Amino acid sequence: MTNQRPPLPPFSKQSALIKVRAAEDAWNTRNPDIVTPAYSEQSRWRNRATFVQGHNQIHAFLTRKWQQEKEYRLIKSLWIFADDRIAVRFAYEWHDAEGQWSRSYGNENWEFDRDGRMCRRIASINDLAIEHSQRLFHWPLGPRPEGHLGLSDLGL
Repeated sequence: MTNQRPPLPPFSKQSALIKVRAAEDAWNTRNPDIVTPAYSEQSRWRNRATFVQGHNQIHAFLTRKWQQEKEYRLIKSLWIFADDRIAVRFAYEWHDAEGQWSRSYGNENWEFDRDGRMCRRIASINDLAIEHSQRLFHWPLGPRPEGHLGLSDLGL
């Protein structure tokens, strides 16, 4: 399989942790060209109340998302895993065009094909308006630096 995205299912705790961090790092690039290939060609998503399917819709969705959510920084945390599924919790910070900061909290359920690409993503997300002084994610744009505090350490 030329489109393999290791680690492949079935997942162990270690391989699930690697998969979660790889997803976090990819999303922190804010680049749909990097993120989209991690999903199967016909991957199905529910993101809040938005439903998308396939690479074209995923790419368009991510393009719109990161045009609206400026200075996006994300932390994901493994919740549980089994066979070809992983559940995570996450938080990300961003601001809109007017400079209003938000912290978005949520949970995702992931299902993977045998090639390690995600075939289903179900995301439930809530937004909280925050002041600039309440921000917790201060690293330079891009992947979260090794050693940076995770969600539990930040009280999230």
